[in-house]
Amino acid sequence: MWNEGGSFMSEIELLAPAKNIECAMAAITHGADAVYIGGPSFGARAAAGNSFEDLEQLVRFAHPYHAKVFITLNTILKDSELAEAARQVKRYYEMGVDALIVQDMGLLKLDLPPIALHASTQMDNRTPEKVKFLQNAGFQRVVLARELSLQQIQEIRQACDVELEAFVHGALCVSYSGRCYMSYASCGRSANRGECAQFCRLPYTLVDADGNTIVRDRHLLSLKDMDRSDWLHPMMQAGIMSFKIEGRLKDVSYVKNITAYYRRRIDAILEGHPEYKAASIGKTTLFFEPDPEKTFHRDKTPYFIDGKRSEMVQLATPKSTGTFVGTVQSVSHNSLTYSGEKELHNGDGLCFIDAQGKFDGFRVNKVEGQRVFWNEPVEGLSVGDKLYRNYDIQFEKMLAGKSAERRIALDFKLLEKEEQLVLQATDEAGTTVELSIQEDRQVADKPEQALQNLQTQLSKLGNTCYQARNIEVKTSQVYFFPNSVIAGWRRQIIDMLMDTQYVVKTHGRASLQELPLSQLPEAVNVMNTKAKDFYQELGFEQIEDAYEKIETSHNVESCSGAALQNSILMTCKYCIRHALGACPKEKGKTEPIETHGRASLQYEPLFLKTGRHTFQLSFDCAKCEMIITIPEGK
Repeated sequence: MWNEGGSFMSEIELLAPAKNIECAMAAITHGADAVYIGGPSFGARAAAGNSFEDLEQLVRFAHPYHAKVFITLNTILKDSELAEAARQVKRYYEMGVDALIVQDMGLLKLDLPPIALHASTQMDNRTPEKVKFLQNAGFQRVVLARELSLQQIQEIRQACDVELEAFVHGALCVSYSGRCYMSYASCGRSANRGECAQFCRLPYTLVDADGNTIVRDRHLLSLKDMDRSDWLHPMMQAGIMSFKIEGRLKDVSYVKNITAYYRRRIDAILEGHPEYKAASIGKTTLFFEPDPEKTFHRDKTPYFIDGKRSEMVQLATPKSTGTFVGTVQSVSHNSLTYSGEKELHNGDGLCFIDAQGKFDGFRVNKVEGQRVFWNEPVEGLSVGDKLYRNYDIQFEKMLAGKSAERRIALDFKLLEKEEQLVLQATDEAGTTVELSIQEDRQVADKPEQALQNLQTQLSKLGNTCYQARNIEVKTSQVYFFPNSVIAGWRRQIIDMLMDTQYVVKTHGRASLQELPLSQLPEAVNVMNTKAKDFYQELGFEQIEDAYEKIETSHNVESCSGAALQNSILMTCKYCIRHALGACPKEKGKTEPIETHGRASLQYEPLFLKTGRHTFQLSFDCAKCEMIITIPEGK
């Protein structure tokens, strides 16, 4: 993309999640340049499927803004599912979907239409070699692993020409994406097939090799939410063009708030850097002040983007803690007083972490100044506890109404072409349509009034996504036309413009012979024969089946088959030893988290226990990785 001065401009895309069409439209209205959403099946969130009819409606809504619609088809597929997946892809292409986000390489062996393919983060895209491999396979974009630092992103950018997308906000998986099998091993629900049971959000007890308890009943694998809003410009400079918000299971208030927040942050950067431009058109006007702490907030972490291991685990709860409001000053049987500047309201949700590290909360019944009353008994609340608001009733009411609008600037021009009167409409992207005027011309008795009336009638665009910017009349004389006639022109030309969507690019596929790769990538998750064919044609002989093809009892305590013994359930860059202040590389440099019981981290192996399940921890300090496996003999 080139600007008027002739220099190159990079398009910057804000990509928002949508569990349904309501969330998707809200995201676009609040400033998203693109949305990603699931179809009827095969998306990595089984609970977030949508009909073809809704998706077609969404495409028609998005494209006038030049906003894009990406479909998540990012589960691994059984052989019996390939034909239906191919049928769905054809339907998506025909309706004008801009791209598919995929994980299964078996799709590349199907007869797909020339639709753009994005390599899902579930493919564990962490190295220049892997990203180059995907680029040569025909992917137009690669969604990078969340764990990468700016330097690692820069190295990938220098080695590859493909579009790079990265997450900037939302929930974090503790495992490298695509390499978590704990849910499937434990209860038969595969994360790679959209059914994750979120074992990382459970409370665990950490014990050493002698059975001593180190930490009891804490959420040792539950990470805070990502927030990279302070890193957007450095990420652009490193080569990221698409900034992705996580949350395809989140409600519409979350989508509105977080999308609006990042729209503002990105626009502030674009205004000062002419080398960048927004990937879509239309100006968003907000009717509220976005605040990421007010809609599902587990505290925040930049998560390795700076190359550091900042505090990232949320021990007390996997739930939303929201915004800090103050400190408890006194407690009675039905109320508390607090110190703090935040004003609370009837119906707010408050929460706290008690002296034992237990998370609890209550709904506010009544507020009188700094005193807060409740109806149900509240246990464990003490003077000095920090108080948080995780449900802001006034903020939610505001978001439930009209919280934003987005309008595309439109220029009208009335002119004569070869004695034919023509009305032109041009949007801010330069798309122009023309309407030939068939009505008889009558010279206006009051030219100024006729011109003013024409401008007034053409500007009445309230029920559309457009807003009149300039109205120019270039005719030999000023003509008079009734209001009803001008209104008819306006409706016709807007319909013409809406039907003139931008052209969705088509993309071919590379020849497999053009795919140099020194070894088979990790986490290929080969579930079907087409995926196996793909890798065999590249010369790889040892291709293991996806973990999900292993038959298990779905109970770690009774899984004794050879296929499960010592099998890796998670590979994590996050490390419990580091979080506990016991990293061998950083002795004395890290602050230990609060523990219960005697810390005996020297007596390895370490084990995590929850309910009937036991998992073993090991540590690859050379790679700075933690590995979770099924214990031997279990």
